[in-house]
Amino acid sequence: MADKIKFVLALLVLAAGVVGFYLLAEQPAIVRVLCVLAGAGAGAAIAAYTESGRRFFAFWREAVIEARKVVWPSRRETLQMTGAVFAFVLVMALMLWMTDKTLEWVLYDLVLGWKQ
Repeated sequence: MADKIKFVLALLVLAAGVVGFYLLAEQPAIVRVLCVLAGAGAGAAIAAYTESGRRFFAFWREAVIEARKVVWPSRRETLQMTGAVFAFVLVMALMLWMTDKTLEWVLYDLVLGWKQ
């Protein structure tokens, strides 16, 4: 029950930040954005103390650790793979265009005789 109350409180704090954004319409944009960020941060901090919040932040930490283990391609590898994809798309476009024109010729000229 306490977790539900904390979660509702976190949502209310987040909503207060959003409401503050609109109530401070006369203020500079940076103040309004900081109001929303403060509400989101405070809401996340409150939600972090719930059971589901603890599980979420543990999952988040594990995801960051796994993302650091990824071997990202170099610039050269990225450009080579992009070139290969473009070449494949070009070849497939030509093949599909040739297939389309061949079927058009077979159906309209040979079978139906519409283009004579």
